[in-house]
Amino acid sequence: MNRREAREKAIQTLFQLDNLNNIEISIEEAMSFIVKGQSNQFYEQLVRGTMAHRDELDAQLAENLENWELDRLPKIERTILRLALYEIEYNEDVPLGVVINEAIELSKTFSDEKSGRFVNGVLSKFTKNN
Repeated sequence: MNRREAREKAIQTLFQLDNLNNIEISIEEAMSFIVKGQSNQFYEQLVRGTMAHRDELDAQLAENLENWELDRLPKIERTILRLALYEIEYNEDVPLGVVINEAIELSKTFSDEKSGRFVNGVLSKFTKNN
């Protein structure tokens, strides 16, 4: 699994975990639904890291949203933004431009062109403000 595939699988796992707020499910169970067999270290780092820092990431995202509240965002955009912000904050071996481009591509894959522009705008503001 390459890094793009790992990010796609991470988005699917994180989205699933976000949708199952009222159901007890472990991160390991969620990952097992998405990745069958041998997992990937990068994928696991993205999922575990994003979940471990979720409240902190949400607080930082909320500060950088204009005319939006985090809980009012479509879940897929919120999930993509969390993952991208996790990479920006905690994954120093991936250049900032790559993180933003990957987030835009994930938005186009899982949502639409409009979503990609929105994610780009939020992440651009975040990187300028921090």
